[in-house]
Amino acid sequence: MAKRRAASSTRLIIVILLIASIVTVVLLLSRVFFSPGSQAEGVVDQFYKYEADGDFSASWALFHSSMKEKFSKGNYIQDRAHVFMNHFGVETFTYTIGKPEEVKKWKMSKTGPAWKNVYKVLVTQTYKGKYGNFDIEQEVFVVQEKGEWRVMWDYNQ
Repeated sequence: MAKRRAASSTRLIIVILLIASIVTVVLLLSRVFFSPGSQAEGVVDQFYKYEADGDFSASWALFHSSMKEKFSKGNYIQDRAHVFMNHFGVETFTYTIGKPEEVKKWKMSKTGPAWKNVYKVLVTQTYKGKYGNFDIEQEVFVVQEKGEWRVMWDYNQ
């Protein structure tokens, strides 16, 4: 009888340790995949996937409202398609995204409002077109607006 209780106690301890281990792993993974930096990186990745696919309407939708004030949706779509296809002589591009870096305070322009809790992500776009191969590097900023991460570009001089 005492052996059964000891075996039962051992199994219970093993089950509790196993459950605690699983909970710990889940919490650690959720911090990695659902951290603000990861979410910001995900929005930048989605934005450039849309751009590379030529879906400029969808990428425009990921802009912060301050960016949408800079160009209407129709003008943005027309300009982006014109620059990529006509000027660069390419139909698509590849891109790499750097590690998100938290910025405590940032302004889109010298006269604009200061944003807090911003993420800066370096994006390198690689083009292969009729004028040769070239890269464009751009620091992209990601800010929360109404609970959603949104893309912004830097217009500081």
